[in-house]
Amino acid sequence: MARTILLDKLTAQPRTRSELADMLAERDIPDDVASAVLDRFTEVGLIDDAAFANAWVESRHRGRGLGKRALAQELRRKGVDDELARDALDELDPDQEEATARALVRRKMRSMRSLDRQVAMRRLLGMLARKGYPGGLAMTIVKQELAASDEELPLLNDSGLEAE
Repeated sequence: MARTILLDKLTAQPRTRSELADMLAERDIPDDVASAVLDRFTEVGLIDDAAFANAWVESRHRGRGLGKRALAQELRRKGVDDELARDALDELDPDQEEATARALVRRKMRSMRSLDRQVAMRRLLGMLARKGYPGGLAMTIVKQELAASDEELPLLNDSGLEAE
């Protein structure tokens, strides 16, 4: 029964050992049976938290643009060991993280042309913070992108005239 449950869950998508243990507990599988089956699945490579963490970081960073802090929180919620999570997050290239944050800011700025510069800055910083980017990196990128955007297409001031 426990093997069938695990195989069904793993067929749908990769899962962590912790998630699978919780699923077995919900189905009232005895702890000793669950532990034995989980150990066997880990032994044969069907459960691999390190591979899961690496794939999760890659997927969620590229797909959702999440930064390291948000990814670490997600991995913790999934039950990935802190050391495995740290190893997976270390694989994320800092230049790639910055490029992703910059792309998020540029995309969001398209809908902010009519906003005051301070409002735009606050919203962009908030977006990056929610996505798990560190404050210093976020501030640097937002300032650079707003400055570059002012050169291309200046934001309007309150009077509707171009800012000086």
